[in-house]
Amino acid sequence: MKKLTLLASAVALVFSCNTLAKLPADQVARLGQDLTPIGAERAGNAAGTIPEWTGGIKAAPAGYKPGDHHPNPFADDKVLFTITKANLDQYRQFLSPGQIALFDLYPDTFKMNVYPTRRSASFPQYFYDATKRIAAEAELVEGGNGLRNAAIGIPFPIPSNGLEAIWNHTVRYRGVAASRNGGQAAPTAAGAYTIIGFDEQIMFKYSHPDATPAALEAENILFRFKQSVTSPARLAGTALLVHETMDQVATPRQAWTYNTGQRRVRRAPNVAYDAPGTASDGLRTTDDFDMFNGSPDRYNWELKGKREMYIAYNDYKLHSNSLKYSDILLPGHINPEHVRYEKHRVWVVEATLKEGTRHVYGKRVFFIDEDSWQIHVADLYDNRGDLYRVALAHGLNYYEVPTHWSTLEVYHDLNSRRYIAIGLDNEDKMYDFSVTLSDNDFTPASLRREGTR
Repeated sequence: MKKLTLLASAVALVFSCNTLAKLPADQVARLGQDLTPIGAERAGNAAGTIPEWTGGIKAAPAGYKPGDHHPNPFADDKVLFTITKANLDQYRQFLSPGQIALFDLYPDTFKMNVYPTRRSASFPQYFYDATKRIAAEAELVEGGNGLRNAAIGIPFPIPSNGLEAIWNHTVRYRGVAASRNGGQAAPTAAGAYTIIGFDEQIMFKYSHPDATPAALEAENILFRFKQSVTSPARLAGTALLVHETMDQVATPRQAWTYNTGQRRVRRAPNVAYDAPGTASDGLRTTDDFDMFNGSPDRYNWELKGKREMYIAYNDYKLHSNSLKYSDILLPGHINPEHVRYEKHRVWVVEATLKEGTRHVYGKRVFFIDEDSWQIHVADLYDNRGDLYRVALAHGLNYYEVPTHWSTLEVYHDLNSRRYIAIGLDNEDKMYDFSVTLSDNDFTPASLRREGTR
């Protein structure tokens, strides 16, 4: 990869991952001034291709009501240009090696329709206030495998190392709770697929308006997650429960599974790292989910800087309930006609496998949207140093919350020429961010009820 240009003065030097220094007051004062409330550069770029951030989406489009698939607030935007294999060299500097590999692998069909950049990411005011409040106090625990002195907000809005940046992604704001229905599909090279249906519930303890660092550290829970398979019949009833911890040194992730054949809830310590994801045909690892999740302890993390990049953004067309899954799922890759790319600034974080540890990925390079801390692209390398997989998150603003989150995540396996698409909901009901959940909804007993109902 070409040497990256650092676009923010806060990262003029690459710091050690062991740096635990708190953010100085003069840097905290930049939040909401020349930086956005969560640390992005407020100004646009010199070329005018990235505009100034002016607050993101402030209101839902007329006629929208919660429960609807989200109408496109930028429906009148036209394609500026299309990147194809034929003109790839003109745009290579704004793409990752993994994105470029998709043009090489599918030269006749893969393309990127590039639209005007809309810096639409927005979040509640209490989240912005919390970010400024904790920015001077938040710290990584020993080894970087957890947080202290943090709640609700982005703990490291001006990151000094790769671990801080990846923790910002882990705890980014996605509402307080959500109920999700939908599914995933892993088409064969010829395009055949089966939809795996899921019901999911998640409760973000870290993001609750009443959360405090002391309470979070005492309970040591970031979020609770429950997932049950609804289809096909041969898998229906299989269920998973995860309690994700804030200090993973003190208590690692806790997980349980319910197997319909055994009719028993069992501890599942293997639901972590490079264990295959649920019903994934071996096309993603457990810690690929949400582009990266879980303990970062098997990698050395380096903050490489910031760059401009074409990423899938404001993908309301891809999200629309006017599309069928068959409109989206094609052999080799999803239908590029429904995907919107924009130029944004991204943080670049490189993770290299520690000596003496194991993982199917020897190196991972993450490209993190500056406006949301959502990982939008991940280039994944095997232990020989060869590009193995590339993951693409298709983001949009869920303006009823508001939050920027992915509507679909697509993980490409370059060797098998297959992919898995996670988050398909075009033919299902929309996320419910108003759902009320409690700790009692995330117990092993509740998992058994989920699997047998």
